[in-house]
Amino acid sequence: MNIILLGPPGAGKGTQARHLVETRNMVQLSTGDMLREAKDSGTEMGKMVADVMARGDLVTDEIVIGLIREKLEGDNKGGFIFDGFPRTLEQADALSRLMADEGQTLDAVIEMRVDDEALVARITARSTCASCGEVYNDNTKPIPADGKCSNCGGTEFTRRADDNEESLKTRLMAYYKQTSPLIGYYYAKDMLSVVNGLGAIEDVQRGISEALGS
Repeated sequence: MNIILLGPPGAGKGTQARHLVETRNMVQLSTGDMLREAKDSGTEMGKMVADVMARGDLVTDEIVIGLIREKLEGDNKGGFIFDGFPRTLEQADALSRLMADEGQTLDAVIEMRVDDEALVARITARSTCASCGEVYNDNTKPIPADGKCSNCGGTEFTRRADDNEESLKTRLMAYYKQTSPLIGYYYAKDMLSVVNGLGAIEDVQRGISEALGS
């Protein structure tokens, strides 16, 4: 099963993607991770990515599609999770063509819908384990009293520099301008399911599982 996770920054897409990887043996395709991996790979595509990033230019849709193509041609295990792509209608069309070329289908699109004010309040309280990426929140899931990550035992925690109210509002504006049209796009294709992204992690997991038909 191949799916897209849609939602603004901080909606919890990464957390839910990790759960799907663990429970369904899916492969998470995060644009940022793919670019970093390609840059260090030494392949022709990797050299192209490294050159673009070294110049400070934006990576083109063609490059991202090329990276996704390479992944699709590998072992898909339990299917792919597209996280961070597509972001625009043009990218959605390009992904649709790519899937058809590779003889694969896009089976579901999950929108993790949030309330903006609640999201800002949640993200400005967020910390991340520097070792494993486990996410904590000052209000709803504080760092354990012993100062150790409950997942890996790490003791170093970080806050993203842009996890502040002003930066978040800028990122939300970019999301709504660029990516929110995809909601109507996939709704028209009868592929969209909506899950409350601000629910408890287990409730979100349950909502996604129901949307995927199990």
